[in-house]
Amino acid sequence: MPEVPEPTISWDQESGTIRFIDQTLLPERYKVVTCRTVKRLIRAISRLEVRGAPALGVAGGMGVALAAVKSRTTGRDALLREVEKAAGDIAATRPTAVNLSWGVNRVLTRIREAADPGEARRIAVEEAVAMAEEDQATCMRIGDNGIELIPDGAAILTHCNAGALACTEWGTALGVVRSAARAGRRVQVIACETRPLFQGSRLTAWELSRDGIDVTVIPDGSAAFLMRKGGISLVLVGADRITRDAVFNKIGTYMHAVCARHHGIPFYVAAPRSSFDPGLSEEGVTIEERGRSEVSRCGGRTLVPDDAGVWNPAFDATPLSLVSAIITEEGVLRPPYRFGGGKPT
Repeated sequence: MPEVPEPTISWDQESGTIRFIDQTLLPERYKVVTCRTVKRLIRAISRLEVRGAPALGVAGGMGVALAAVKSRTTGRDALLREVEKAAGDIAATRPTAVNLSWGVNRVLTRIREAADPGEARRIAVEEAVAMAEEDQATCMRIGDNGIELIPDGAAILTHCNAGALACTEWGTALGVVRSAARAGRRVQVIACETRPLFQGSRLTAWELSRDGIDVTVIPDGSAAFLMRKGGISLVLVGADRITRDAVFNKIGTYMHAVCARHHGIPFYVAAPRSSFDPGLSEEGVTIEERGRSEVSRCGGRTLVPDDAGVWNPAFDATPLSLVSAIITEEGVLRPPYRFGGGKPT
């Protein structure tokens, strides 16, 4: 199957820069951006040029490495202070997805172990590149582990984009779809458009169309009716954070979970262990709220009167009681979910 021409995000060794696909331009235009500064990376993350929990983890790690590589500081302590400031700025860009801070802290921890600036720069890049390579392998394992949950001929409802564009390659939820298709399962994907930024219609449909996988885009509000008509076999989504009691994913996910339970349809989550945050409950997570214009304007038109309010949360929380299984790189977790010692089982 054809794949995205290059990884969603990668480190360019020759120039010491980050390369990423600008997802805001898809599906009309495919563009790879060369990112030379932490400020540009923060802008990319904020604007959703780079998005998706695993990709944000890699972006966070590479951003810290970029700060170290581009620093002209010669003293170890001064370099560490400079990199720590950049790390804090990167991690604060999007508060809900735990992978971003996880990636930042992973590379920052390695830098703190370095004896001098030269070693700090070297091991920062090594760690960031290793994270990207691990993400690729993790997604492949998630995909293979999820095959058992995908019956032949399944019509799979998905929300937002948890594919190669949300990771470095392959994907989490869409990685399961890809692995099932590669194993010979006949699958059809029903992609909710995912308002207000249309990650389902713009990104998921683009990825699957390139792969030759049957995909149909539907309005978000039609999913429950399609379930009632028998047009959905299962729901499969990704996750930006999994606490001990809830799954945080793109706004609208909770609605699909409630509707799936009502109609007796399995609701599955595919996510790497790096997305688990068992030390927190739902109440301890900050839900990112985005700007008014994402809802009030589209295609150059004003869709909401100026005097009307807008509430635009980027994520919602789905109670684990509504989740039929969680597919990870270590296997499939089933209820009742336990987090003994911080490790999900």
